[in-house]
Amino acid sequence: MAQIFLDEIAHSYLPETQKEDEYALKRIHNIWEDGGAYALLGPSGCGKTTLLNIISGLLVPSSGRVRFDDTDVTDLPPEKRNIAQVFQFPVLYDTMTVFNNLAFPLRNRGFDKDYIDRRVREVAQILELEPFLNKKAAGLGADAKQKISLGRGLVREDVAAILFDEPLTVIDPQLKWQLRCKLKEIHEKLKLTLIYVTHDQVEALTFADKIVVMYEGWIVQIGTPQELFEYPNHKFVGYFIGSPGMNFIPCSMEDGKVKIGNSLIPVDETTARLANAAEGKLELGIRPLYLNISDTPVDGAFEARVKGVEDQGSHRIVTVDFEGHPLKARIAENDTVPQGKAYLTFPIEWIRLFADEHLIKENKEN
Repeated sequence: MAQIFLDEIAHSYLPETQKEDEYALKRIHNIWEDGGAYALLGPSGCGKTTLLNIISGLLVPSSGRVRFDDTDVTDLPPEKRNIAQVFQFPVLYDTMTVFNNLAFPLRNRGFDKDYIDRRVREVAQILELEPFLNKKAAGLGADAKQKISLGRGLVREDVAAILFDEPLTVIDPQLKWQLRCKLKEIHEKLKLTLIYVTHDQVEALTFADKIVVMYEGWIVQIGTPQELFEYPNHKFVGYFIGSPGMNFIPCSMEDGKVKIGNSLIPVDETTARLANAAEGKLELGIRPLYLNISDTPVDGAFEARVKGVEDQGSHRIVTVDFEGHPLKARIAENDTVPQGKAYLTFPIEWIRLFADEHLIKENKEN
């Protein structure tokens, strides 16, 4: 295992790149801690797989360096990095037995027969593959094949990290859940460094200790699921995390309050001070979960008009028009759904203000 340090990494697929927006990756500079479980999360085309391939050695970055602990591996090929990579489609030898598929990486490195036998059986037990050890991989289901692919990475005790490039895309939903739980269990048991690429926030939130959110070639935030949900550093994080995503409304400041249309919404003194000093387009963000909605007037509430209701089983999503802007509020299944008029309250502790798409917050000295 190793700490992975990405030092000012940038990459372009063009032979000559002049403009920043021509780069697939734009200045990635961070540390992936030894033994961490990370999810690289973002939409298609944001740079997730490019970054993963730079870590694995399948790509050499246009600029910047990659280090594992104190070793510069930027120019080393994958086989010199002790990296295991699990792809979207299992890479197996179908004519071999499960045992021989798992043993293959160890035999390639010249380990003795007793060690290989012991290690293969240990990994097979962890992945619940013991009943299939003597069966050929060709006859197994998609979930078992993906477990074998994972096992080929786990079987090597010297592996620096295991990289997953959307490995559950072709697996049906129930098996996805089981394999995610198995990955989580493996991480807690073996403390391997795991990096998991996905565009699915549910996969990221249930698998990772830290989520790395990418957007247009940038890493816009690294944090725990709770941090990303409650304190998104970038408007994209607020929109992308959560279902539905965070509400955003253009606003301005007036007398220490947020002004939306003719409504003045109170915020705390620190937020007001920072917002008054901020430059750029100002927007209020609030999660549908925290936007309170009532069918009767309450103190401090603002009038809105109901535009639609979505029943999602355990809760409902109510869409309202507030000062000409659509907002979504989440209410419990048994709560009364407003008809026609609705009354909104914005809890001060859940209001987030953004300037030019970035969260307004105090700068803290390290």
